[in-house]
Amino acid sequence: MSELLIKLSADGAVVPIVLIGAWALLFKIPLNQKYRAYCRILLAGLTAYAAAKLIGSVYQPELQRPFELLGAEAGASFLNNPGFPSDHVLFCTAITLAVWFETRLKTVTGVLVGLTALVAVGRVLALVHSPVDVLGGIAIALIGGLWYLQREPAKNPATVKQWSKPVKAGKIS
Repeated sequence: MSELLIKLSADGAVVPIVLIGAWALLFKIPLNQKYRAYCRILLAGLTAYAAAKLIGSVYQPELQRPFELLGAEAGASFLNNPGFPSDHVLFCTAITLAVWFETRLKTVTGVLVGLTALVAVGRVLALVHSPVDVLGGIAIALIGGLWYLQREPAKNPATVKQWSKPVKAGKIS
């Protein structure tokens, strides 16, 4: 029974994170802000992914995963690599950051933070990651999240900011 709970927390909790995140990002961002929000989300995700692959290629705290070191079975799905950083935790953290910075929905973000923590703990309990691996996933997702700092705070999210005044057609002076 505990093996099932660990597997559900390590892998299964990713599904509600994706579904809740998709709902929030599709339906809770005002229409006139979606393009810029989706650009930031894409850039944050790509930056985090590229940073994870770059950092993971030059830094691996261990060459084997915890279950390999202990001679045990893996309690969750994993890729055939040393494991730093945790891609599951990186992905879940990136979604959580996107929802927070683009929607500011406190309750939804709180649920996502809790589910992301559940995934992180589950990955460690399943012996597919060490605590350093999951903390690395969180830290690298935060690096990607730097894209959200250039977001303009909306005073009235229903209005679109005009970058230039419309010019009346007529005489050219």
